[in-house]
Amino acid sequence: MTVRPFVAGPDRRLRTPAAPVEAVDDGVRAIWQDMIDTMVAMPGVGLAAPQIGVMLRLAVVDETGTGHAAFRLANPEIVASAAELSRHEEASPNLPGVSAMLERPEWVEVVYLDESGTRRRRRFSGLASTSVQHQIDHLDGRMYFDRLGRVKRQMLIERARKLARRG
Repeated sequence: MTVRPFVAGPDRRLRTPAAPVEAVDDGVRAIWQDMIDTMVAMPGVGLAAPQIGVMLRLAVVDETGTGHAAFRLANPEIVASAAELSRHEEASPNLPGVSAMLERPEWVEVVYLDESGTRRRRRFSGLASTSVQHQIDHLDGRMYFDRLGRVKRQMLIERARKLARRG
């Protein structure tokens, strides 16, 4: 399909909650395929539709980064999570060149619509758990660095601005 360009921060779309998907149809499936192609080209392990300017609650997650094991999620919602936390370094192509170590629940259970429009419930753990939580944050208009303290968040944003000015 197509590798799409990323929306550059601080674009308002990255701070706007995405609209629910009314039905999974061929148009949605084509967007998912573009998202997988874009995720693999990045490279990364997940992508949310607002990151490429599509304001729908669509995400893809593939902890292998190959696209071959991608989960396609429409309207994902976390319904349960572990008390135990795990740490992973997170980043976003919407704010290139910077990353931060974050703690998130070790596993989450998510309800979503799959590529056939069937409602599913799945437990994601480890890196897949981190990725699905990261993508849901994007769908809610949040960025990973919003989970940092004020000082760390400001330092990360300023570092990203300096990198962007250098080109």
